[in-house]
Amino acid sequence: MKTKAMLILPPSKSAIQSTLGVTGPPLGLGYLASALENIGHEVRVIDSLAMGYDLADVKRAVQKFDPELVGITATTPAIYDAYGIARAVKEVNPDCRTVLGGPHATFVARETLKECPQLDVVVKGEGEQTIAELASGKKLGAIKGIAFRKKGKVRENEKRGFVKNLDEIPFPAYHLLPMKKYEMRGIKFAAMVTSRGCPFQCVFCSSSKLCGKIWRGRSPENVLEEIKLLKEKYGVREIEFLDDTFTLNKERTKALCALIRNEKVDISWSCSSRVDTINEGLARELKEAGCHSIYMGIESGSQRSLNFLKKGINLNQAKKAVTVLKKLKLNTVSTFIIGIPGETVKAIEKTIKFAKKLTPTLAQFTILTPYPGTEIYEFARRKNLLLTSDWSKYTTLDPVMKLPRFTARKLKGLLRKAYMNFYCRPTQILRIFKWGGFSLLKTLGKVKKYY
Repeated sequence: MKTKAMLILPPSKSAIQSTLGVTGPPLGLGYLASALENIGHEVRVIDSLAMGYDLADVKRAVQKFDPELVGITATTPAIYDAYGIARAVKEVNPDCRTVLGGPHATFVARETLKECPQLDVVVKGEGEQTIAELASGKKLGAIKGIAFRKKGKVRENEKRGFVKNLDEIPFPAYHLLPMKKYEMRGIKFAAMVTSRGCPFQCVFCSSSKLCGKIWRGRSPENVLEEIKLLKEKYGVREIEFLDDTFTLNKERTKALCALIRNEKVDISWSCSSRVDTINEGLARELKEAGCHSIYMGIESGSQRSLNFLKKGINLNQAKKAVTVLKKLKLNTVSTFIIGIPGETVKAIEKTIKFAKKLTPTLAQFTILTPYPGTEIYEFARRKNLLLTSDWSKYTTLDPVMKLPRFTARKLKGLLRKAYMNFYCRPTQILRIFKWGGFSLLKTLGKVKKYY
C-alpha cells in the first residue's frame, strides 16, 4: 500500500525568525519523511517558516498534492497554528487523516484531541515507526504510541519503546526540505541531533520523559557521515548540534572531534553542554574540531533556586566552566531563569549580578514556564498556580504561573531589567560587535527547547 503523505510545520511566530530573519530546518519532520520514503510512500514536506507560507499557501499546497495523510508538528505556543492546519486539511478533504506529533501533543494527547475535533490521531514520543505504521494502513487499535477517537471517545494505546540503535534511523530527508532557505549572511547552515534521551531531572524540561532517561548516542562514524552529506551535497558551512547535552559521553565526543580533524572536514559548529560535563581538555578538543560556541544552562545565581529546579549543579561549577571556555576563547551562551517559586526580588537580582560577574559572551533570560510534560507543570497544576490555559502565552517571555511575591507586570519588568543590566554595558556591546559571527547571533534568538 503506497500512501501520499504531507508533513507540515505550520505558519507561526518564531523568535529566531522575527529577530534575525532566519529559521532552522524542522529535523523531526525530516526524520519522519525519511522513515516514510524508506518504505515506498510518496512524501512532501512544508516548512512554512522557511518558505514564507501562510495558512492559505499551505491549503493550496494540500489541494495540489492531495495527500491521504497529513502529519503536523508544533511546539506548545504554536499549537493553535497546528489546529488551523488540521481544519484547513479537512476543508480540502474530509477523508484525509490528520496526525499531530511533538512534545506538547505527546503529554496532553487527550486535551489536544478534544481541543481540535479536526485532528484524527496524536503521535506520542518518537514517531518514526509510528508514522510508518499509520501510513501503511495498520489498524489504529494495534498501533503503539498513539491516541485517537473511537466511537466519540478518546483512546490511548500503550506506549511505544524507544529506538535503541540510532544508527539504524535514516538521515533526515534533506532533499525534501528547502535547504537553500537556511542561510544567514551568505552562510548556509543546518542543525543535527546526534543523541536522544537525558538522565537529568530538571523540573522545567520534558526531554527525559519525551525521549527517555537513558541516553542513546549515534556512533561518531554515523554522525560524521551526515556532516559530510550536509557539507558536500548542500554546501552547509555551519552546524548547530541540538542534543540536550552534546558532551554527556565525553569519549564519544572526543572520538567525533578526532574524526572531524583527521578527515579534515572544514566545518564550523556550536553545541550544548552542562557545566558539570565540560573541562579544559574536552573544550580544547571541541575547539580544534571547529566548535566556536557552547550553549550552557546555568539558570540561576541562587543555589536555593538551582536546587528547586533540580538542576544538579552548583555555582562554583558554573564559574569554573565559563572560565575554562573563556580561557580557550570559545564563545559562551548562558541561560538564566527568573520567576522560580520561592524567589524574591533579591534572589532575581542575585541571578542578574551572577550573570554579569560570569560575563558569558551572550546571556539569555527567560521566565520559568510550566510546559506540559515537565515536573513544574504538574507542580503548578497541583498548587493551582496556572494563570491561563491559553497555550499561545507559553513563550518563556510571558508569566503564566502565579507567584505570591510578583505580579505579571513586575516579573516582566525584572526580565527587562536583566537584559538591560547585562547588555547595556560598554564592554558587553564591544564584545558582541567584535565577535560579529553567525551562530552566536542565531542562538541569541533561540527559544529554549523545553516544550
